[in-house]
Amino acid sequence: MSTNFPLSHDELTALAQKYPTPFYLYDEQAMRENMRYFKRAFSIFPAFREYYAVKACPNPYILKVLADEGCGADCSSLPELMLSKLSGIKGEMVMFTSNETPAEEYQYAAAEGNIINLDDVTHIDFLKKALGKLPETICFRYNPGPLKKGGNAIIGKPEEAKYGCTHDQLIEAYARCKAEGVKHFGLHTMVASNELNSDFFVDTARILFDLVVEIQQKCGVNIEFVDLGGGVGIPYREGQQKVDLDYVARGIRALYDEKIVPAGLDPLLISFECGRPITGPYGWLVTRAIHEKHIYREYIGTDSCMADLMRPGMYGAYHEVTVSGKENAPRDHVYDVVGSLCENCDKFAVQRPLPKIDIGDLLIIHDAGAHGRSMGFNYNGKLRAGELLLRPDKSVVQIRRRETIDDLFATLDLDGVREFQ
Repeated sequence: MSTNFPLSHDELTALAQKYPTPFYLYDEQAMRENMRYFKRAFSIFPAFREYYAVKACPNPYILKVLADEGCGADCSSLPELMLSKLSGIKGEMVMFTSNETPAEEYQYAAAEGNIINLDDVTHIDFLKKALGKLPETICFRYNPGPLKKGGNAIIGKPEEAKYGCTHDQLIEAYARCKAEGVKHFGLHTMVASNELNSDFFVDTARILFDLVVEIQQKCGVNIEFVDLGGGVGIPYREGQQKVDLDYVARGIRALYDEKIVPAGLDPLLISFECGRPITGPYGWLVTRAIHEKHIYREYIGTDSCMADLMRPGMYGAYHEVTVSGKENAPRDHVYDVVGSLCENCDKFAVQRPLPKIDIGDLLIIHDAGAHGRSMGFNYNGKLRAGELLLRPDKSVVQIRRRETIDDLFATLDLDGVREFQ
């Protein structure tokens, strides 16, 4: 649980006067330090790369900060590829991991020299047709099915997920691509989301390393990079412990020395594609209490809603809520903290013990720096919140303005509708 909100009550009050709520606030310095910790933990490998999952927070300002710290980008759509390029993340620093992908998106990625990570064996022919030939570098996503225990409400059990190739399909895919002239190969998997068990990631590495050796033996293909996916969780709730990346790195390194080095596959690039643990704890949704309701429960209504942060309504996900200026006050009231969407799941907190909330109080919703603003939507005609970046010198820059009615109506032919009979 992240409670390290970087502004005092007076500073936040002043900020909310300049930028009306709701808004997202991100802490640049904290993100930089966190990215350095991530890289330092895995520096025990001959080569390591973190591809930031752009879907977690697709803002080019954030991406530029991470690029400055040596981070690549994991993309799943054409706009994400374009944002990465705009942010200075180019070539093989971009991993294009998509599924059910249109041909023009593969064409763009190939033209930019991005790594294309195929989700299915049938996509080999699709890619070849789209490009005219297969690229020199290709990667495949592996779905271990029941071999990998786990899964949760976010990503599901591997054997029930739509992603990736089976073991036998992979053997076929690598052999065929080698025969067709592909020169460089990678292997990828992604089987968890918001996982807090450090041993889970070591076990994933074991499965992939065994597969790397088998592919070498059966296909004569030397895998040059292994992407262990993302899925590293953050402690949203009090009492939860963050993933110990040093422990994970040491565990994977032991497997590397046991399996990869004897197979003659050293050096092998190890990578992750994490989003949540990089920026998640360092973004907050700030909203204001504008209504209260006293029926079968006590409700506090805010000027934000599920359109700005859908995780609690979609997954039942927990986000800590604090009341600015009342952090040390007794939590002697129990509220449902809700938004104005016409859906009963539009709740940021359910039966949550909190200090007494007065109309006008600023509420801080924590750990919203990943899969927060990026998952927003416009149902009920709601306008999504803007984004602010707290710089290391404590200045604040608006990096995305709040949406307007004009933005919402921009794709409508308003002149045509006036003449429509």
